[in-house]
Amino acid sequence: MPKVLEGIKVLEQGTFITGPAAGMLLADLGAEVIKIEQPETGDPFRAFRGGLYSPHFQTYNRNKKSVTLNTKNAGDAAVFDELVREADVYIQNFRPGAAERLGAGWERLHELNPRLVYCAISGFGQDGPASGRPAYDTVAQAASAYLNLLINPANPRVVGPALADAMTGFYAAYGVMGALIARQRTGVGSRVEVSMLEAMCHFNLDAFTHFFSEGEVMGPFSRPSVSQSYVLECQDGKWIALHMSSPEKFWQGLADAIEQPGLFKDERFADREGRIKHQPELIELLGAAFRQRTRAQWCERLEARDVPHAPMYDTSEALEDPQAKHLQLAIETEHPVMGPWRTVRSPVSFDGERSLSVTAPPVLGEHDEEVIAPLRERLRQRG
Repeated sequence: MPKVLEGIKVLEQGTFITGPAAGMLLADLGAEVIKIEQPETGDPFRAFRGGLYSPHFQTYNRNKKSVTLNTKNAGDAAVFDELVREADVYIQNFRPGAAERLGAGWERLHELNPRLVYCAISGFGQDGPASGRPAYDTVAQAASAYLNLLINPANPRVVGPALADAMTGFYAAYGVMGALIARQRTGVGSRVEVSMLEAMCHFNLDAFTHFFSEGEVMGPFSRPSVSQSYVLECQDGKWIALHMSSPEKFWQGLADAIEQPGLFKDERFADREGRIKHQPELIELLGAAFRQRTRAQWCERLEARDVPHAPMYDTSEALEDPQAKHLQLAIETEHPVMGPWRTVRSPVSFDGERSLSVTAPPVLGEHDEEVIAPLRERLRQRG
């Protein structure tokens, strides 16, 4: 795949997910991303079962270089400044004020390199009454009203992956690329700021728009009811998902598939409003029908009738689907120390070329000799 960000050098001084996710997205597009870590321990997300190569760390740190610097040490601080002078982008996800204490605040780095795009990621913003509060994924989901759309009141448990962390990283990368385009016009780098609260409120835009427009506070079943979405258990204990929307051809196809062609003549289910109002009854009716055949049999019947559906796969199944294999979603490489490594490729293709090459996440300090040693030598020669 063409490396559309080739030639862009990114310094990432990020930990856990938000900063590393932003760096990974830029790295996937071809930027050279240098991850600056603390000696010996590195990114706290590395720690796992006595080692420093956790699955969590691997998820967000492919296609990067790892260097170790302790910027409280004068020699390492000088090396850090050399890196900044050569960089196009700097990313950090410290709490507000921490970067300044570490000598990595916007004003200082902008003075070192006026072309630098500086990205600061936070939990609640750089200022304001909540800016100093600690924030993790669930906190941001809750504060943005997104978690309210996920929690089943009958069984109130936090569910799903770290969506707020990942989405904040996505928005940060989006902001960085906008600032890089602006720099082409102005020649000067910008300060990009994004918080988890802002990112998730924007991601939750549909729910806020319903409230602004109709005064409606959406709940966990609001969208599935309007979109007519279903998850149904099949005879073999496997599950299938339907997203029926409103086109009548899909509903008639479903009625034919379950061998109840007159089902949607029932006044409860005859039109969109009726199906929304009576979704609990429809769930019960469809649930009974789908328990009569295996998931594979239902997929065959639904596909033949062009009904929007998919098997509800787990992670051991999804990449084995023929379409996923056709799209070459699973890719692999070899790390010289850690051995074979597999991941899911970047979803973006350019000019018909998929991103099939990848570099495994680095071990701690893997690129010190390549990146840091020449800078130390340069500083030594300067005296």
